[in-house]
Amino acid sequence: MPAPITILGLESSCDDTAAAVLRDAGGEVTLLSSLVSGQSDLHAAYGGVVPEIAARAHAERLDLMVEQAVAEAGIALSDIDAIAVTAGPGLIGGVLSGVMCAKGLALGLGVPLVGVNHLAGHALTPRLTDGVAFPYLMLLVSGGHCQFLRVDGADDFTRLGGTIDDAPGEAFDKVAKLLGLPQPGGPSVERAALSGDPARFALPRPLLDRAGCDMSFSGLKTAVLRARDTLVAAQGGLSEQDRADLCASFQAALRDVLAEKARRALSGQGDLTCFAVAGGVAANQILRAALEGVAGAQGLRFLAPPLALCTDNAAMIAWAGLEAFRAGRRDGMDLAARPRWPLDHRSPALIGSGKKGAKA
Repeated sequence: MPAPITILGLESSCDDTAAAVLRDAGGEVTLLSSLVSGQSDLHAAYGGVVPEIAARAHAERLDLMVEQAVAEAGIALSDIDAIAVTAGPGLIGGVLSGVMCAKGLALGLGVPLVGVNHLAGHALTPRLTDGVAFPYLMLLVSGGHCQFLRVDGADDFTRLGGTIDDAPGEAFDKVAKLLGLPQPGGPSVERAALSGDPARFALPRPLLDRAGCDMSFSGLKTAVLRARDTLVAAQGGLSEQDRADLCASFQAALRDVLAEKARRALSGQGDLTCFAVAGGVAANQILRAALEGVAGAQGLRFLAPPLALCTDNAAMIAWAGLEAFRAGRRDGMDLAARPRWPLDHRSPALIGSGKKGAKA
């Protein structure tokens, strides 16, 4: 039986500073600790995440998060066998903070370093939570990304479709800002929509008239803006019911697009073990219910991680790092922080590449 592996995971790609400790004892995996320190209070006044503020907060908190995660796990730093860290994609200042912290720990402890693609962390979460076998379909839906991925291995991803502009989480944040709701926008819009009428506003369902699984949400956000401006011009402002109805109508439109594109992504793939969803927007209960219905209609198991593992966390990074570590991958002190890092290297970029490479 192989010796147990205890791996420390670090995540700092956006505005959550996270650390987790995972142990693999001969194939029996135990999450010993998983801690996340959010920054919502630091960014609330700005209506969104400020990269410089986020990076500074990560630099200040990472060592404390490591200390707390190790203590909660009931181990000493010397018990760590490897360090896994998000090396991209993400806000470069935050990613760099995590990579530099991980390098220091790896050097100090004399243990291997494994750089992890943040998106792979989300995409492999069903294997951590439910031991899912390959292949499966993953809808990665978050603040910065939205992709349908066929997952055939821990480093074998095929993108079937994705957003060509705004990600759903970004659209939620922008709609919340348009309607004067607090950030982060996803939970705010979902709460407001509970008392709203989803049929009041005839918002568009972008790209449903186009074949394939690609999506677009920028126009949907603009349609909410126009509906808001029409109401303000007609009555001098927005009532709470207006806000609720706009939120419900927006959420329903986004739900319909994701559900139809999911149906297309699943079509003709009879070898899948399940349909899984991950990422921060996967916490939305309306969206989850719609996607579960699509999976059920295909006779396929549906999986969504626990809410704590939907948003950015280090447990998924530790797991993705463990999968890479098992496969023999190690990174040196030249590991670079990457703002862009697509999972599928075979497909053309959905969004313009520029000098830094493909975004997604």
